This record gives sequence, structure tokens and C-alpha cells, in this order.
Amino acid sequence: MRRLRKFLGLSWGDRYLLLSTLVLLLTMRLGLYLLRFRTLLKWVRRVSQTTFQSPVKNQTSPSRIIWSVNVISRYMLPGVKCLARALTTHILMSRYGYSPQLQIGVAKAEGGKLEAHAWIEHQGRVAIGHLPDLGRYIPLPSLEGVKL
Repeated sequence: MRRLRKFLGLSWGDRYLLLSTLVLLLTMRLGLYLLRFRTLLKWVRRVSQTTFQSPVKNQTSPSRIIWSVNVISRYMLPGVKCLARALTTHILMSRYGYSPQLQIGVAKAEGGKLEAHAWIEHQGRVAIGHLPDLGRYIPLPSLEGVKL
């Protein structure tokens, strides 16, 4: 009940952003489970190219988008993977007029096992997906301009 009161106490723009984030995170999780990655990326590109027709568009900063992804991720069980969070952030930032860069990196873990991590960069800084050892991940080539 306390969470509902807190949610209702937010501005209309923040509630809209949180609900949009919830829908996108659920969609990303389902898409990663059911679809080929190439198909999901096509959908992400298409959705990212449309802009929100929201009266609060200019008031939504990248930090507020990241806040919404972090808040919604905390309440989703089981936890949200980095790729779903990065794709959701990419869509939201793109739709609000920002230019995020999706980064996917790989690293070798102990025992030679391959690990992957996804994050978003905006204006040369990690916006979401920062790890203390992020530097050990070697970024894969960008998917920008790749025909899917």
C-alpha cells in the first residue's frame, strides 16, 4: 500500500515514465526469451525511431530515464539481466531524443568461461550497466548501420 501511495504521489510524467519502462522491460525479457536476437534488434530499432508524443517530453532527462529503469528493475522477479536493461534504456533514451550507444562486451572469466555484459553509453559516459571491472570487457563492434 505504501508503494502505491508513493507511486500516486509522483508527477504524471514520472508515473508515465515508470509505466512505459515496466512495459518495455517486460517486452525485452519476453523478447530475449522467445525471439532470435536479430529479430528483437529489428524491433528495438523500429520502436526507438518513433518519438513520444508526451507533454512532458522536454522534462525527461537521461538521469530520470535511468532512474526509472533502476526502480522497475528492483521490483521485477527474478532480477533483470543487463541486456534487457540496456535495450530498454536505449529505446527510452532514443524516443526522448537522446543518442545512446548500446555496448556489448565479452571477457574471459576464471576457468576460461566466456562472459558477456551489456551497457549504455551516453555522451562518452556509462549511463547504465556500470561495473567496477567494466574495463575487462572487450566491446564488440557496434551494431549501428548493420543490416538486420
